[in-house]
Amino acid sequence: MTDLDFLVIGAGACGLAAAIAAHDAGLGVAIVEKRDRPGGNSALSTGSIPGAGSKYQRAAGIEDSPDRMIADLMAVSGPHDADGLTRLMARISAPLCEWLIEDLGCRMELITAYRHVGHSVERLHAPRSRRGQDLVDDLLACVAGRGVPLAVGNAVDGLTDDGDAVTGAIVAGEAIGAAKVLLATNGFAANREMVRANCPEIAEADYYGALGSTGEAVDWGMRLGAALGNMAAYQGYAAVAYPQGQLLSWTTIEKGGILVGEDGRRFGNEDAGYSGFAPQVMGQGETAWAVIDQRIHQVALAEEEYAEMAGMGAIRWADDTRALAEDAGIDPLGLTEAVTTYNAAARGHLPDPFGRQAFALAPLEPPFGIAAVKPGLFHTQGGLLVDEHARVRRADGGIIRNLFAGGGAAAGISGRAGAAGYASGNGLLTALGLGWIAGRRAAAEAKG
Repeated sequence: MTDLDFLVIGAGACGLAAAIAAHDAGLGVAIVEKRDRPGGNSALSTGSIPGAGSKYQRAAGIEDSPDRMIADLMAVSGPHDADGLTRLMARISAPLCEWLIEDLGCRMELITAYRHVGHSVERLHAPRSRRGQDLVDDLLACVAGRGVPLAVGNAVDGLTDDGDAVTGAIVAGEAIGAAKVLLATNGFAANREMVRANCPEIAEADYYGALGSTGEAVDWGMRLGAALGNMAAYQGYAAVAYPQGQLLSWTTIEKGGILVGEDGRRFGNEDAGYSGFAPQVMGQGETAWAVIDQRIHQVALAEEEYAEMAGMGAIRWADDTRALAEDAGIDPLGLTEAVTTYNAAARGHLPDPFGRQAFALAPLEPPFGIAAVKPGLFHTQGGLLVDEHARVRRADGGIIRNLFAGGGAAAGISGRAGAAGYASGNGLLTALGLGWIAGRRAAAEAKG
């Protein structure tokens, strides 16, 4: 017997968006979440979502289009198992942002201060605080306002099926029937065994994402014959402030900062971005150091998390590179040479030895700031392959009836393997985009 029209498993951005969309289309919806609070990785993010050709871009005089965004994303990711999803997400990205802001009242705005990794124009839309928790709070308010039940602390033990289609789930030991089910459980980055098997290069990095990302959706899908894709892809972060454990905003690097090792020297091209550069930082041992100046610091202070981290004393200051290095406990000669060479490249006097092209506010000027950082793993990008309606695809062709997937449970758009294919906002774009699509498609199918 069917108890629900639509059961949403997972209360991150994907699940919340799906529940809202399905409810507004007339379905009876319920959400279950195994952790004691909703949000997942969405709450830990900056809440940034790319929207190509949005009304907010037009108002700011920014020319953009889905085709341009597709070209940008594919240039970063290369071909992968979910190329069609890249095209789909780009085409719905602007309507998705407008739905969030105009229809749901999410406190978001177009970011014009930076583009971030992978985008050729300013197209990221984010909470004014640059905190994903604010976006999650706004979605939770929408869920509560619609009277959609949300049960936290309710783990799903598995899916039920009749041999032909999914019929519901086992929740806290009890079978709950559902006409349609969405897996919005996030990825497997908190499952060290699965990370070692699929993403070995980052397996020993500290994990900074949501603890609920343990990979159940992949296991459940495989038992039903689901197709998997991009399982070796992940999002890393090259600069987690140590010991504070907060992200050192990549704005500091995009605006001209650099990363150095214990010898004080740079070790790669920071243009690779916060995810793509993470494996290189892994090669530096326990710690690396970000070097900035006061002008970069002032720009980054507009972001609440950076301001908090700076207030914790994460950044040390000195009037020259030798004193800065001695304070940090790294090689003074190496840092002085690194900054001198980098500044010469930023002035156009010589090519950057690592091929960096974007220098923004550089050359760096005294006083200089330095922060100890570590690389981290944030979430995996592989998972269940879905079609254009967010329905889970079968490995032998066709779809698994009544089963949808999104967010980290579904294969993402960040390349086939490694961290270099991740463009800013990819995770939240697919989370919210697939949730939005799944909710509306579930309603359409339920109504025949």
